[in-house]
Order: sequence, then C-alpha cells, then structure tokens
Amino acid sequence: MPMSDYIRHLRSMIGTTVLEVPTVSVLTFDERDRVLLVRHVEGDDWTTPGGMIEPYELPADAAVREAWEETGLVVELTRLVGVFGGPLCTSTYANGDKLSWVSTVFEGRRIGGELRPDGVETLDVRYFAADETRALRCKPHVPMVLEAGWSRRDGPHFQPPSFRPGG
Repeated sequence: MPMSDYIRHLRSMIGTTVLEVPTVSVLTFDERDRVLLVRHVEGDDWTTPGGMIEPYELPADAAVREAWEETGLVVELTRLVGVFGGPLCTSTYANGDKLSWVSTVFEGRRIGGELRPDGVETLDVRYFAADETRALRCKPHVPMVLEAGWSRRDGPHFQPPSFRPGG
C-alpha cells in the first residue's frame, strides 16, 4: 500500500521498528450474505478492505474512504462490528517496516460505485461465502474479524482482556 507522507516522515525518524497505528476495516455483505474481500498487492493475501486512519481523520470517514479506494464501492456504515488488535494484527512489509495496528471494524452497505480493484493496493476484489473463506490465503487477523462480522451480535465484539492487574 502506498505510504502516506505522515508515515514516511515517522519512518525517517524511527526506521523499520514497530509502529502502532489506528486502522479501519469495512465488512460489506451482499444479498447472499457473502463478504467482500480484497487481495492486496503487498503479500498477495486476502483481507478486509481498510487501512490507516490519517491524522485528524474521523474513523468513519477513513472507513468510507478506504472502501472506495480499494473496492470502487461507496458504502454507508451500518454498525460497529468491533475493535481488534494484538498479536494477530501485525505485519512486516517487504522493505522491513514493522507495523502493529488497532482496527475499528464497521459493517457497511453498498450504496453506489462499481466493484473493481484499484491496481495499486488491490489486485482483486470479490465476495466470498463463509465456507469459501476458509480455503483462502488470508492475513492472520481476518478469520477473527469475519467471525465477528457474521455473528451479528447485538453489541460490538472485542477480544477479552488477557491483562490481569497484579498478576
């Protein structure tokens, strides 16, 4: 994915060491309850459409922007699926840059646009049924995000805390 000027500036100061960033993702389902995934250029893995929240950008704006950039679809956000982070939410890019993220995941509904990969960040964009996603080569965090998305819980999903005060 193209590096923003903000991240480029940070990288000039810290090198490839791990950088923690806020991100968003959007789960868009079609009329057959299939989820929209994108195949990223970096790593050639399937993942949810999304990316980094820019400084001063609202998470909801970032989610709509990222969905548009990566899939060609205009989405309306319909619910908060959950907030995800931890060991599964990490990457090391080909240039050695290490990244860890906390992702706010929304569900969205398509309201416009034409489905297409952008050719810069995404190579392919496609809807998948739940059983089809198990055979895909996905980024490590994708199964837990999809499980939360398909669960349709009343409230947002979050990973149970593993921190125990005093322990």
